Amino acid sequence: MNREDFPMLKQDIIYLDNGATSLKPQSVLDAMQDYYENYSANAHRGDYDISFKVDLEYENARDKVVNFINAQDRAEVIFTSGATESLNMIASGFFAPLLEAGDEIIITTSEHASNVLPWFRLARNKGVKIKYLPLDDNYHVTLENLKSVISSNTKVIALAAITNVIGDVRPIKEITKLAHENGIFVVVDGAQSVAHMKTDVQDWDIDFLAFSAHKMLGPTGTGVLYGKKELLENMEPVNLGGGMNESFDNENAIYLKDLPTRLEAGTPNIAGVIGLGAAIDYLEKIGMDKIRERELHLRNYLVEKLIKIPHIDLLNLEADSGIVAFNVDGVFSQDVAYYLNKYNICVRAGNHCAKLIKNAIGVTNSVRVSLYFYNTENEIDTLVDLLKDKAKIMEEMI
Repeated sequence: MNREDFPMLKQDIIYLDNGATSLKPQSVLDAMQDYYENYSANAHRGDYDISFKVDLEYENARDKVVNFINAQDRAEVIFTSGATESLNMIASGFFAPLLEAGDEIIITTSEHASNVLPWFRLARNKGVKIKYLPLDDNYHVTLENLKSVISSNTKVIALAAITNVIGDVRPIKEITKLAHENGIFVVVDGAQSVAHMKTDVQDWDIDFLAFSAHKMLGPTGTGVLYGKKELLENMEPVNLGGGMNESFDNENAIYLKDLPTRLEAGTPNIAGVIGLGAAIDYLEKIGMDKIRERELHLRNYLVEKLIKIPHIDLLNLEADSGIVAFNVDGVFSQDVAYYLNKYNICVRAGNHCAKLIKNAIGVTNSVRVSLYFYNTENEIDTLVDLLKDKAKIMEEMI
C-alpha cells in the first residue's frame, strides 16, 4: 500500500520497526527540502518576504494539527521536540506547581519511560505518590481495574492510548469520563496511537496529549503538546528565551506573549514542523480508517502464522494494534534481531523503554514487530519462514 512513495523501501530491506520510527514519504522530504532551499529564514522574526512565507507555512502546519486531532483552538497546539519533551513540559510546567505531597498519579507498568520518569521526578521532589493501575490477564487496562485504584487523593491519570510493547488500545474516552467525574486530570501519551487511529481530543475530552512527528511519517526532533486552552494558560514555560516574551526590563518586569507562542521559546524546528504538516496531508489523503484497517489485517495475518510455531512465545495475542511482541524459546531477543538482520529484516529487541513491564508479564526482553500500512503479506511470510527453523537460528548465533 503506497510503497512507491517511500524512498527507503527502494532498498533491499523489510522494515518492521515502525513503533520506533516510521519511514518518510517523498512528499515530506520535498516539503522540508523546499524550506531549506527556497525560504530558509527564521520564524516570527523577519520583516521580509521569505520570512513571511516561513510564518505562513509554520502556522499552516499548526492549523493542520488542530484539524487532525480536532482541537478546539489553535492556541491549544504547542510545537515541541517530540512526545518526550511534551510529557516533561506537562509534568514540570503544569503539575509540578499544582500537586502537593500525598497527591496521587496513576500510571501502569506498561508505560514508556517518557510517561514514567517525569512522574517519578515529581514523586521524588514533591512527595506525590505513584500508583499502578492493575492490568488484566491480557495486560490490558480496564475501567473496573481503574476504579479499584482511584481515591480521593488521585489527581492525575497518565496513560498511553496504545502501549509500545503490549499494543493494547486503551478506552481513553471512558477513562476520561470516569476521571472527570472524580475531579482527576487525564494525560495521554499518543506516541503510538496518533499515526494509527483517529484521534479526537474533544470527543475524548482529554486534558493533555503528547505525540511525535517521526512516528507518523514526519521528521525527528518535532512533536506536539496539546492541552485544553484554560489549562495551558496556567502552564509555566519550562523554557524561557527569544520569541516567547513580549518585553522585559528587569527580573521583576517580564511580560510573556499569548499562547501558543509563550510555550515555544527559541528558534523552533521549522523544517520539522513543515514536514509534520506534509505528513498530516499524506495521512489524511489515505484516510486514518483505511490505515487502521490495513494494520489490523496485517497483524492478524502475522499472528495466525506465529501461533502455529511451537517455539514462539507470543506475549500479546490479544491487541488491536500493529504491535506484535514475542520471544523465541531459549534464544535471547537481541540474538533473534541480529539473526533477522542478516536477512535485511529490521525489528526491535530489548525492553523497548518500558522497563516496568517485566513486573506484569515476567519477561524483561522481547522481539517487537511493529507494522504500518506500507508493510506487506510477503514481508510477513519472509519473517515467519525465518522464524520457523529454530535450528537455523541457533546455528547462525554460534
